[in-house]
Amino acid sequence: MAKINPGEFMRQVQSEARKIVWPTRQETVTTAIFVAIMMVILALFFLGIDTLFGKIVQFLLSLA
Repeated sequence: MAKINPGEFMRQVQSEARKIVWPTRQETVTTAIFVAIMMVILALFFLGIDTLFGKIVQFLLSLA
C-alpha cells in the first residue's frame, strides 16, 4: 500500500466528509419511535416466553 502525505490524506478525508448525507429531523424522530415500539413489543414477547417457561419448569419440579 502506497504511503500518502498528510496533506493529501486530509484532502481525501474532506472529500469523503462532503459525501455524508445526514438524516432529517423527521427521519430521526420516525426511526426513534419505531425503535421504541419494537422494544416494547419484544419486551412483552420475551416476558411472555419467560413466564411460560417458568410455569413449565415450576410444574415439572412439582412432579418430583
